[in-house]
Amino acid sequence: MNIINFTPIPAFAGGILIGLAVIIFLVGNGRLAGISGIVDNLFFSKNNRLDNILFIVGVILGPTIYQTVTKSIIPFTITTSIPVIILGGIFVGVGTKIGSGCTSGHGICGISRFSIRSIVATLVFLTTGTLTVLVMRII
Repeated sequence: MNIINFTPIPAFAGGILIGLAVIIFLVGNGRLAGISGIVDNLFFSKNNRLDNILFIVGVILGPTIYQTVTKSIIPFTITTSIPVIILGGIFVGVGTKIGSGCTSGHGICGISRFSIRSIVATLVFLTTGTLTVLVMRII
């Protein structure tokens, strides 16, 4: 299946919406909108639970509402191997703890604040992701 993935106008609009969401979250809560931090606070902190729940619900409902309104299918595939999904989740969870954040926290919020740590972390994320895809295509 050949999917054309060059969509500059929707990508630009999505980037603007993500940027606005980050600004609104920061101004409204005084915190950065990194997903791993929000999920961590949701499960392991007694502070801001309602904000965290609403943010996660919005992350889930946003694409669902978009897909319903536009009647388009959002192509998304994931492995059906439960052990691979669990192992991947563990790696992501441990990695976000070690890296003090995830791609959304570092890549969107950190880079926009010119954080050197976030720039380096994002470069590591992208490099690791690229190498993983290359290795998986070879195997």
